[in-house]
Amino acid sequence: MENRQKICVAGDHAGFELKETVKRHLAEKGFDVHDCGAAAYDKDDDYPAFAKALSAKIAGGEYARGVLFCGTGVGASIAANRRKGVRAALCFTPEMGTLSRAHNDANVLVLGARTTPVDTSLKILDAWLNGPFEGGRHQKRIDMLDEEDR
Repeated sequence: MENRQKICVAGDHAGFELKETVKRHLAEKGFDVHDCGAAAYDKDDDYPAFAKALSAKIAGGEYARGVLFCGTGVGASIAANRRKGVRAALCFTPEMGTLSRAHNDANVLVLGARTTPVDTSLKILDAWLNGPFEGGRHQKRIDMLDEEDR
């Protein structure tokens, strides 16, 4: 059996359509995609629940990377970054996607469905997926993020 890279996705009602598009895009690229919700469009869905579900899978090591969606991406990124070990980056350009991997080792990409066109979102996703972490001086900063408060 082929060893496919696993990735999880999640989003609220505002991000539902973009999430479904991204799932198809990832599957076409050979990813094994796990959907942490929402399972259907429901205007009463709340981004914190889905960000919490996805970030638990990342922090727990079940998935190395995830993609999270909400209307602007702001709420979902705030919610995801509350969990230690999650480095969620809200990106609006492919360059931000590349740099969030290179300098921040972002393990969660956040996309705003109401603020970023679909074609741009897919370009950001591809840049993020292909961007390696540079390590070196950037690793020290990543380590600082997980230090306990003094």
